[in-house]
Amino acid sequence: MSRKVKIMIILAIDSVLITLANLFSYIYMKPFVAITTEVLVKALVIQLVLYWILGRVFKVFTRINRYTSLKELVAIFFALLISYIVEMGYFIFSGDVYSQRYIFFTYLLSMFVISASRVAWRILIEYNNNKTKDKRKQKNTIIVGAGAGGGILLNTLNTSMTNDQVNVVGIVDDATDKVGTLFYGSKVIGTTENLPELIKEYNVENVTIAIPSLKAEGFERILGLLEALPVTVNSMPSIEQIVNGDVSVTKLREVDVVDLLGRDEVKLDMESISSQLMDKTILVTGAGGSIGSEICRQVIRFNPRQLILVGHGENSIYLIEKELKTNYKHKTTKVIPIIADIQDRERIFELVKKYHPDIIYHAAAHKHVPLMEYNPSEAVKNNIYGTKNVAEAAKEHGVGSFVMISTDKANNPPNVMGATKRIAEMIVTSLNESGKTKFSAVRFGNVLGSRGSVVPLFKEQIEAGGPITVTDMRMTRYFMTIPEASRLVVQSGALASGGEIFILDMGEPVKISDLAKKMIKLSGYSEDDIKIIESGIRPGEKLYEELLVDKEKSPDQIYNKIFVGNISGFDFAEVWQFIQMLPVDDQNLSKELIKFANESSRC
Repeated sequence: MSRKVKIMIILAIDSVLITLANLFSYIYMKPFVAITTEVLVKALVIQLVLYWILGRVFKVFTRINRYTSLKELVAIFFALLISYIVEMGYFIFSGDVYSQRYIFFTYLLSMFVISASRVAWRILIEYNNNKTKDKRKQKNTIIVGAGAGGGILLNTLNTSMTNDQVNVVGIVDDATDKVGTLFYGSKVIGTTENLPELIKEYNVENVTIAIPSLKAEGFERILGLLEALPVTVNSMPSIEQIVNGDVSVTKLREVDVVDLLGRDEVKLDMESISSQLMDKTILVTGAGGSIGSEICRQVIRFNPRQLILVGHGENSIYLIEKELKTNYKHKTTKVIPIIADIQDRERIFELVKKYHPDIIYHAAAHKHVPLMEYNPSEAVKNNIYGTKNVAEAAKEHGVGSFVMISTDKANNPPNVMGATKRIAEMIVTSLNESGKTKFSAVRFGNVLGSRGSVVPLFKEQIEAGGPITVTDMRMTRYFMTIPEASRLVVQSGALASGGEIFILDMGEPVKISDLAKKMIKLSGYSEDDIKIIESGIRPGEKLYEELLVDKEKSPDQIYNKIFVGNISGFDFAEVWQFIQMLPVDDQNLSKELIKFANESSRC
């Protein structure tokens, strides 16, 4: 049934209820007051017309009745109240003989029966939902958090027609004054400290954390309380994901290692980004990769005219194209998948000329440190020549903004990957000297969950029963989530005036061994079950990554978590001359790349 038909049905039912309220009032009050049939008909017509108009103004008919709450009842109240006031005003000034008591009683009765119909419908829906649910499939669940998040989750669970896996036995909340009270129909049965005994008492199989703002310490504390208990721990999605339509409220997710690292949500300057992206043509290279695909997800929210997905791997481009067209079908953005290699200079120039993008986000690169140590010539072809091809195509065809995705490994690099990315930065920023295009680069560290990250590797090792291999127990890295990094890249592009190397604040460093321990704990094992062993540092790896925001940042942030690096610009001719003179053999090639990149970092 279409939404339009449903609205007409609601309007018709309400009209019938108002008519019945008038007839009942007429029959009930006629022995006490003089009411003519003419007044009855006139009052009924006025009430119906005013209610139809004001019901539309207050969106009474477009609300989903199975989610009826105080807001829906308040809308009905105001629609009817204003109708009553206007009708009384009409009769006062018209000179007609009428009864104030009759009109007032009619409105009270109308308000009662219409409100009651909404409440009754919700009760019926919830009753039918509970009746049709298979109790054998349901897991006894305790929800943590009697706040806004818990309220949204419980309200959705109560009215969901498809949820048949959750049986909420109670709520826990650390506000002791809430204990013993009812919250959206469920009782607050204790605090989080009571979880171990409550789980045994109610035979609980699942604990759902419904506090979207909960900090890492809170997650760790709750997981610590449940560590020895045979329960599954999950959490509701973030409010942002729900609002953006990425997931439904009831799409519960596993508590992830990201929750334990305490990365705060990034707040974007929506106005500046919207003005930059809306109704524009955006091209993303490496669009099928971890960062490139997330940049596409962030960009399409701002409704660009066209989003050009450029990538070398056909499967990854197919998947991101399919995802964007499925999840953002309400957007008017035209998504265009392109299979192309950034090393193919002619093809890249042809694409930029054809689509003439307003902005290019250049995420395509070889990023695997040990692999690039074994294949330095490939790193040069892709990271240096590929970047040069895309950047020069942007400059020749007057692209408004070019944003290169770089890495913290470009700072004093000891490896080929970092060296090639540093030289790519030099090329990009040197092209900014003249012309229409604003060139900039964005540096950040490791992203959790990306293809090259340790997180997927550790998950595989845990699933296989261990051990987890850590190259060195002392090794530390800076981590950021993929969405956080991608949002900051988009924000940096909006802030760029040309020639900058933006540096993202990665927060505090994390020991890789501590990360492994957290993941073991999240998986429901102990360190006795899954061992952690050292495997030795791989070619090109550092023991500690340098903290860029201490060494190269300007004194002030230009935006939350974004700094501009105090890094000197370079002459393009000088950089190009070095590239053309690179040795052919891999050993000398690696040495020259690293030497040149480090000398440039000290300039």
